[in-house]
Parts: sequence; structure tokens; C-alpha cells
Amino acid sequence: MTSEPESTGNSVEFPVETIRSLLFEEFAVIDGLLSELEGDAWYTPTALPGWTVKDIVSHLIGTESMLAGLDAPHVDLDVHTFGHVRNEIGAFNEHWVESLRGTPGAEVLARFRDIVARRREQLGSMTQEDFEKPADTPVGRATYGRFMRIRVFDCWLHELDIRDALGAPGDEGGPRAELASSEIFGAVPFVVGKLGKAPDGARITIELTGVLARTIHLEVRGRATPVPELSDAATSTITMDSGLFVRLAGGRARAFDHRDEIALAGDTTVGRRIVDNLAFTI
Repeated sequence: MTSEPESTGNSVEFPVETIRSLLFEEFAVIDGLLSELEGDAWYTPTALPGWTVKDIVSHLIGTESMLAGLDAPHVDLDVHTFGHVRNEIGAFNEHWVESLRGTPGAEVLARFRDIVARRREQLGSMTQEDFEKPADTPVGRATYGRFMRIRVFDCWLHELDIRDALGAPGDEGGPRAELASSEIFGAVPFVVGKLGKAPDGARITIELTGVLARTIHLEVRGRATPVPELSDAATSTITMDSGLFVRLAGGRARAFDHRDEIALAGDTTVGRRIVDNLAFTI
């Protein structure tokens, strides 16, 4: 799903203390958002096809339950027939969503708090050695620490989903966002080269403004490779707000609907193909 992750700037690639504390913080932020919900607000549609705010929380409960060693519930529906279910991970998610479909929001929140308390206890006893053990993750065989960084990313992205659906803006920067978005920025070479099909010899600059502002340079020499500086002038330049970039990369928005928020320069055909194919999440 992604390329190799960028360095976190630590001597240990996936430091247990950093990831654990930021995941716990993310759990608390989501809890705070949900604690304000009443009645029909739980059923507000989100950018995710077929899912309401409550469905997103059901999904979070399901993943954390799986990590806690609990089996997925049985449902009397073939979730593979749902139009938004494209793979086995999607089917797994949908079992939890369907199992809680008729459960009131307040009870779903209580379930979320219960599983978070259980996961906080489990993660609290883990060491760096535990984080470095091999594990199956959404991106294949990696380490438990990598999986937990993906959990920060997934929960953070779903926080944004909930905020966007409810019209509840929040701070999208800071340490949680930096750690979570490293999953996105680590995937940029894959997105540019494989999905965006940038041609050999292309020199791409992606200029992001906003709370996650940064400049990303890539050169395509057989494959798209990030570089500190381009060897010559950029052949294509893409400029947009980092919040929009995150939502495009997460498949929550389409570039077509945000043309006036995206500036392209140089070879705009290549630039447009890249922004039209930023979505890389499964």
C-alpha cells in the first residue's frame, strides 16, 4: 500500500513511548468528539461510502478488538456484496459495522471506551522489544510497532472524517498529525510513480501549505525517488493545502471537485494525473 516509511528522527524506527502516547492521545481526542454527540448526530453521513459517524466508531471498535484478541462477530449478511467492500480487510471491517448497526450511539461510545481501556492496559505493559517483533499489518508483514503507527494514522484520519461530517474543526497539526501523516508522506513516491505514472526523467515538486506544510521533491529514474533538491528545474509543480492533500491521499475527496484549490505548473498533464490518483488507502 505504501513505500518504505520515512524516518521518524529517532534512533529507533518505531519508538514505543512516542507511538503509544500519541495513540492514547488520539483515543482521548476521539472520545471527546463523540461525548458531544446526541441523537441523530450519530447517524451523520461521512465521506466514507455507506458509513455514518457511528459506523466509523464501530470500525475503530472492531480493529482494537481484533488487536485485543477478540473474534469478529458473525452477521447474517454477505458483506462482500456491499459496493464499498473491495477486499478482505474491508469485509472484516464491515462485520463489526453491521454487528453494531442497530446499537444506539451512547452504547457504541460505551463499547469504544471499554475496548480503549483494555488496549491502554495491553499497550501500557509493552516494551520496545515487543514493538520490534514481527507482525501481520495492513501493509503486509512488518513489526508490531509499524502496525501501531498505522493505528495512529487510521484513528487520526477517522478523527478528520468525523470532524468533517459534523462540521467540527480542530487542530490538524502537531505531533499526532506529524506521526500519522508520515504514512501518507512515506507513500508519495509510490503514488507519484505507480499511481500517477510520472514518466521517466520527470522532476516533480509538491508544495504543501497549511499546518503540515512541506516541500517534496521527487525525480523519476526508473522509479520515483525523493531527493533533497532537484537536479534541474521541476518539470511539474503541484501546490495545495496540506489538509486537502491528506484528504485526497485518504480517498476522502476528489481532485476534480477541488480544481480551484490546486495550482499546477510545468507539465500540467502529468501534474493533473498525479493529483487525480493520490488516493492510496485500502
